Amino acid sequence: MKKIKVIGGGLAGPEAALQAAAAGCEVHLYEMRPIRSTEAHQTSDFAELVCSNSLKSESENSAPWLLKQEMRRANSFLLADADATAVPAGHALAVDRELFSARVAARIAAEPRITVHREEVTTLDENDPDTITILASGPLTSPALAAELQRLTGSDHLAFYDSISPIVDATTIDRDKVYFAARWDKGTADYINCPFTKEEYDTFLDALTTAEAVPPKSWEQIPTVSTEPGAPYMTASSSCVGGTTTEPSTTPEKLQYFEGCLPIEETARRGRDTLRFGPMKPAGLTDPKTGRWPYACVQLRQENLRADSYNLVGFQNHLKFGEQARVLRLIPGLEHATFLRYGQIHRNTYIHAPSLLTETLQLKAHPSIMIAGQLSGVEGYTESIASGLLAGRYAAALAHGTQPTPAPRLTANGSLTHYITHTEIKKFTPANITFDLLPPLEEDLRKKIRDKKERHKIQCDRALEAWNAWLHD
Repeated sequence: MKKIKVIGGGLAGPEAALQAAAAGCEVHLYEMRPIRSTEAHQTSDFAELVCSNSLKSESENSAPWLLKQEMRRANSFLLADADATAVPAGHALAVDRELFSARVAARIAAEPRITVHREEVTTLDENDPDTITILASGPLTSPALAAELQRLTGSDHLAFYDSISPIVDATTIDRDKVYFAARWDKGTADYINCPFTKEEYDTFLDALTTAEAVPPKSWEQIPTVSTEPGAPYMTASSSCVGGTTTEPSTTPEKLQYFEGCLPIEETARRGRDTLRFGPMKPAGLTDPKTGRWPYACVQLRQENLRADSYNLVGFQNHLKFGEQARVLRLIPGLEHATFLRYGQIHRNTYIHAPSLLTETLQLKAHPSIMIAGQLSGVEGYTESIASGLLAGRYAAALAHGTQPTPAPRLTANGSLTHYITHTEIKKFTPANITFDLLPPLEEDLRKKIRDKKERHKIQCDRALEAWNAWLHD
C-alpha cells in the first residue's frame, strides 16, 4: 500500500492526515513552523485559527450548516474538536482557539499511523510510485514550495489579500454603553453590541476613511501584468489563467483584496451607508434602553471560554496600529479599550483550480499529487476542513489501489468542489459555501415554492440523502 505525505499543519492538512490514518494508511505530516514561520501565524500549533474564531452559522438549513452536517456524518475530526471547544456565539459555531489547537495536536499525537515532521518541504516528487502527496500548505505557502508548484503546474499562482480583525480586552469595555443580543434573537444573546447614533456614526466614518494605512510590504505587492491586445487573459491579482503565463514587470500594483473579506476602511469608502448595510448593520439588534434598533452597530464576539477577550466582527483592516487605536476608540463602549491584537493584512495564495484539478482534488497532469484547503481555492475555515476531509478520503482510496468517487454534486461538499474545478476560467475566485453553488430546484418546484427557506430545506434534505448514500457506497 502506498504511503501518504501531507504538507501543511493548518486545517486541511491535519484533517486529511487523520482521515487517511483512520482508513489504515501510513501518513507523514509535514509542517514548516516553527523552523520557518509566516507573516500571519503567531504560533507553531496545528490548526491555528489566524483571523477569526468562527466556523460560521449553525442555523438549520443554512448552507454553512449543511456543509458541517455533512462533515459530522463523515466523522470530521477537526469539526468534532470544534464542537468540543465551542464558545457562546449565538447561532454560529465559534471556538476557543487555544483549546481547539490543543485538541487537534493531541489527536494527531495519539494516532500511531501519523508521523509528524517539523521541516519545510521545498520539492514535490511527482514520479514517486510509492507516495500520494496532499499539498495543503495554505494561503501562506512558502516561496520555495510555491515555485515548486509552479514548476509542476506550468502556471503562476494567484494571490489576493486577507485581513485580520482586532481583539479587545473584555475588562476594558464600558458595559454601561453596550448590550448583549443576538441578531433577530436567533440563538443565545452572546454578542456584545456597541450602538451608534447618527452623529457618532458620522464621526467614526470620517475618522475611518481618512486614517493612515500601513504601506504595503514587498511580500504583499502584486506585479503588474500585460493588458495589451492579444496578451493572455490576466486578472489584476494574477499572472496565470488557464495554464497560460506572462512575464510580470517589476512595478508593484496597488493591493487587491478578496471581495468577500474587504478591510473595513475599503468597505467604508464605497459610500456613507455601506457599513450600515454591512458589518455595522443594526437590523434585528434591538437596544433594550431604547426599544429600537440603533443607527448602526458594531458586534463583538467572544474569543475564548474565559470570555476575557472579544473580536470586532467584520473589522479586519490594514491601518497603522496607532490609527486603529484612535479610530476604534470612537466606537461606543470602547473609548478606553485595550486592544490585545490589532488588525493586520496577509497574503493569500491559491491555484487556478479549474485549469489544474480534477473533482477528486488531483492535479490533472500529476494525479499522485492532490491540493486541499485554501490553496485549492476554497475560502473559509469550515471549507478548508471540508476540503481536507475529502482529500484524506480520496488519498486513502488511491493508497489502497482504487479510484475514488467524487462527492455527489447535490451535496454541499460536492458542489463546493465542483465550483472550484468547473467554474468559468476567467472568472475564478475563491469561494465560500453558499446555496448558489448547489444545483437549483427544478423549475416547477421553484414556481410552486416561493418561500426561500422552504426551498433551502428541500435542497438540504436532498443533499444529506445523497451524502449518506455516498458515504455508505
